[in-house]
Amino acid sequence: MEGVGKFLDSVGTFFMGGDNLPWCEPDIIAGCEREVSEAGNEEQKNESLMRLAWALVHSRQPDDVNRGIGMIEASLENSNSPLQTKEKIYLLAVAFYRTGNYAKSRHLVDRCLEIQPDWRQAQNLSKVVEDKIARDGLIGMGLVAGAFGVAGLAIGGIVAAATSSKRKSTEKK
Repeated sequence: MEGVGKFLDSVGTFFMGGDNLPWCEPDIIAGCEREVSEAGNEEQKNESLMRLAWALVHSRQPDDVNRGIGMIEASLENSNSPLQTKEKIYLLAVAFYRTGNYAKSRHLVDRCLEIQPDWRQAQNLSKVVEDKIARDGLIGMGLVAGAFGVAGLAIGGIVAAATSSKRKSTEKK
């Protein structure tokens, strides 16, 4: 019975989109917002803003994620180092994954891997994005095939009914 449970869990994970990206709770976001407002100097403020952006893009609330996207995009040009640019691009990739824009997420995570090919975090996100794209493609193909199957059955039923009534009218003559 344990094997069946594991199988059902894996099927559920497949269809529910089980990624291993962390989530962030509202109280953490509120703490990061306080930290930004209390920052003593520009360096502390920039570090606090990065933590807030991380928290926002890992939120379960779409408005938070979109706010994080806006913050990161606005600050991308002002990055102090290639490392900071890479981290911001990665956070954007996470955010676009969270919003369902998998093509944009894939493009951004590919940019991260161009900068640092051995970055494990970006490699993991790349796999998550590719798995989601493949899973959505399979589900989409299944839905299309199911729709064609239903349409085929309906057409088949109409043709069968027409043939049957044609046969009956021919037999009466």
